[in-house]
Amino acid sequence: MILRSASLSLVDFLWCSLASGFLVAFCAHKISAHVPRRYKTSRVYVFFQDLIRYGKTKENIKRADWLRVFDVPKRWFWHFYAISVGWNSFLLVLDLNFVYRSQSFPSWLNGILDILTGAASTDSQVPQLSTVLVHLLLCIHSLRRLLECLFVSVFSDGVIHLVQYVFGLGYYMILGLTVLCSDRMEKGTGTLLSQFNWIHVVGLLLFIGASFLQHQSMVLLARLRTGKAGAVETLAHRLPTGGWFELVSCPHYFAELLIYISLSLVFGGLSLTWWLVVLYVFFNQALAGQLCHDLYISKYESYPKHRRAFIPFVL
Repeated sequence: MILRSASLSLVDFLWCSLASGFLVAFCAHKISAHVPRRYKTSRVYVFFQDLIRYGKTKENIKRADWLRVFDVPKRWFWHFYAISVGWNSFLLVLDLNFVYRSQSFPSWLNGILDILTGAASTDSQVPQLSTVLVHLLLCIHSLRRLLECLFVSVFSDGVIHLVQYVFGLGYYMILGLTVLCSDRMEKGTGTLLSQFNWIHVVGLLLFIGASFLQHQSMVLLARLRTGKAGAVETLAHRLPTGGWFELVSCPHYFAELLIYISLSLVFGGLSLTWWLVVLYVFFNQALAGQLCHDLYISKYESYPKHRRAFIPFVL
């Protein structure tokens, strides 16, 4: 694969915009910590905090009653992964039909991909092994997260904003389309098997390791609310310990970033589009991790000073 030097496509612009938006939100949050207390009751400040926070990080924000109308339960997170499993499995089947049965994508899907990439499909288009692998791994990741939400995680009565909920529903649909865009934007040749190389192996190994780290972190978080028999004993928020929680406040966010980096490696490490996705995930998880980190520091006087927010020894 060769890194594209052409101008940004629509899908590139979309992910670049999302990354920029969360970078601005992250910087604004860091600056807001130094805002005089009298300004922290302003409508603009409260509305901003209401949009970027969710779950436990939202509980101490003093919001007007009209803002609470837009709250939906955080436990609805499983909806995101259910949508992802269904939608991305459907796209994977279409991709496999294209690879093994030479069946073209539906016209409506080709139309969407044409718009996103600015490149029309051709009969000489060569199926990309990386596309199939990334789509398969995305489905596996979504299925694992769905099962964790349903059978591992213990959700409190925390909430998320309706805007965050709608964004989450659409996120994995756009992500799946982004995976398919790679077939239009990359020019690999040969059979699928001949395209397999060492960087695919590195990406797969990183994906497995990062997935294990994320699952271990979710299990440790769930154990904070369950007894030895596995029954839920409390919905209170407790200080997480063990595993990578000894290094960072949110190792599950760090694992999420590693998972997306692993998918970029499976793409050959040269897909501009997917690195923009990674950039978005970095700023998104950095913001979420910093909010949790700030909460832990303010809530626990003895909180370990060496812990970072979500990247060990860095951030």
